[in-house]
Amino acid sequence: MTTITLPAVFMRGGTSKAVIFHQRDLPTARAAWDRLFLAAMGSPDPYGRQLNGMGGGISSLSKVCVIAPSSRNDADVDYTFAQVQIREPRVDYRANCGNMSSAVGPFSLDEGLVRADGDMATVRIYNTNTHKLIHATFPLRDNMPRYDGDLVIPGVAGAGAPVRLDFIAPGGATTGKLLPTGHPVDMLDVPGVGKIAASMVDAANAGVFLRAADLGLTGTELPEQLDANTELLARLQAIRQCAAVAMGIARDTSEAATIAGVPMIGFVAPPADAPTLTGEAIAKGDVDLTARFLSNGQPHRALPLTASLCTAVAARITGTLVADALAPGAAEREAIRIGMPSGILAVGAAVEQTGPGEWIAQRGSFFRTTRRLFDGRIYLEV
Repeated sequence: MTTITLPAVFMRGGTSKAVIFHQRDLPTARAAWDRLFLAAMGSPDPYGRQLNGMGGGISSLSKVCVIAPSSRNDADVDYTFAQVQIREPRVDYRANCGNMSSAVGPFSLDEGLVRADGDMATVRIYNTNTHKLIHATFPLRDNMPRYDGDLVIPGVAGAGAPVRLDFIAPGGATTGKLLPTGHPVDMLDVPGVGKIAASMVDAANAGVFLRAADLGLTGTELPEQLDANTELLARLQAIRQCAAVAMGIARDTSEAATIAGVPMIGFVAPPADAPTLTGEAIAKGDVDLTARFLSNGQPHRALPLTASLCTAVAARITGTLVADALAPGAAEREAIRIGMPSGILAVGAAVEQTGPGEWIAQRGSFFRTTRRLFDGRIYLEV
């Protein structure tokens, strides 16, 4: 093997962390990226810990972002997200990471890709994975990003400066259609599982929503409980693969098994008193919906942010399993309060019905925090 080094920045974005590269420092041929990203994260690792790289052994800590100036008139920078598999030598570019999207704007200012002055900055981001625009707005100090602040987000210890993310027209990010099957709910016939109701919605990333009760669950289970239920995880993967075919993401379930990032799969339930990972309790009256999601086959310890946005959009579409699980009056709120393993996440979404069975997602928005952890050179064994 040969050791090479590349300039890199390590950042937290929301409840994820990633190594961030300038595209100018990477090979021109995209086919050469995979081996570099696998080496950066320490994958594949049969032990699942990624100790020989920067990864952390769970999907939210095994990520790479690539940033470049944009040639588009409506964007300042281009952002490519790479989800690096942990145990397999595979990198997935099919989906975006909403959490790491919060790091892109501050990174771009820190690195001189864009400039701003005043108290606030808005960086227009073009996500090459989904071909969608994201506007990131955040505070400045001396014309540079301010990272300290008072915003606390579930799943992250401490506080930071708020980064507002506005996903512009997020519908059809993966499939080109907000409702890929044309229906708010479908009955999937899954080999080895049987028939099960599913809402398949594509906003920010494609998502598959199930009823917790249909899986024999309450919806309030914590990640460790779900992770220990290998039979449940296998069923969810079978359903996800069947849904991928129904949504047009894969030609068959064999191809769907090779696509780890999309569609994301989760289950929802009405509001309920629930435990969190910190030991604190969520009160039923403080949430509009309960949700749990898998990320690359693993129970997520919070919620993937694009899945959260997809959930909020689905909650605005009459007839989806998500909308049916909402608390009374929740549909009129500006933001949907989602109870999840790390606490409560509020996500806003604007959705318009344009005709019978026809819907348009105009935007989705939420707040995250981010922090630059270190920069320098990363050593890669390739």
